[in-house]
Amino acid sequence: MQGWSEGISAALEYIENNLTEKLDADVIAAQANVSNFYFQKIFCALSGFTVGEYIRNRRLSQAAGELTFGNEKVIDVALKYGYDSPDSFTRAFCRFHGVTPSCVSKGNVELKYFAPLKIKLTLEGGKMLEYKIVKKAQFTAIGISRKFCNDTSYCEIPKFWNEHMQSEFGKEICGTYGICIDNGGCKNFTYLIADDYAPWKEYSGDLEMKYIPEHTYAVFPCRGKLPESLQTVNTKIWSEWLPACNEFAIADNFNIEYYAPLGENSEEDYCEIWIPVKAV
Repeated sequence: MQGWSEGISAALEYIENNLTEKLDADVIAAQANVSNFYFQKIFCALSGFTVGEYIRNRRLSQAAGELTFGNEKVIDVALKYGYDSPDSFTRAFCRFHGVTPSCVSKGNVELKYFAPLKIKLTLEGGKMLEYKIVKKAQFTAIGISRKFCNDTSYCEIPKFWNEHMQSEFGKEICGTYGICIDNGGCKNFTYLIADDYAPWKEYSGDLEMKYIPEHTYAVFPCRGKLPESLQTVNTKIWSEWLPACNEFAIADNFNIEYYAPLGENSEEDYCEIWIPVKAV
């Protein structure tokens, strides 16, 4: 099985070779042998761009070169790089380069070049990221969910928690877990604020259940004020631990945040991130 660096390299090469074709997110992720959900998280953590932003920037960079040195019409270049109309292409081009496509052919304009990403081997790391491998039994969670985008989740999910804890559901669901669930084939995912399901307890009709099978997890502790401590560890998992990990691969389409009861001092908050893994 190929490693993370080889997988990301294969995905980058596939994107570069197909910039003028319709690019499917699932096909791109398949080059790295992971689901689109996880590829989006890893790619953004490593590069600072979403996959969509990266593809758009590369296309607009290439398009500028063709308009500068070629004889193509704006409409032809727009269609070549996936835009439905010259107007939509012009708006995107202007936001990226600061000038309209029609100005490029006149010359003497400043354009932006967005270089393709490449995997570079450097001597980095040496930082401690604590984790343990734990086998956990199956369980059923129950709670309230909302869909989020990878791009804005660090900002929007804490708002969801605040809304939940101030609502009527906050009295019913304490929030033992935050469960991120891959929706399949998109960068959006479902996030479930949940507790362990208690069959003897009466629940509101608007709540939903999620069955969690028995799994082996890589468990990462997060200590300190929330959500900053959790988000810091989460970023390190996707940008450092998983790309460098040769022992494990992701084993399912979800990951779990476990929240211990909050202490009186928020600086002493404790939670965990559970990543389902399997040996490779």
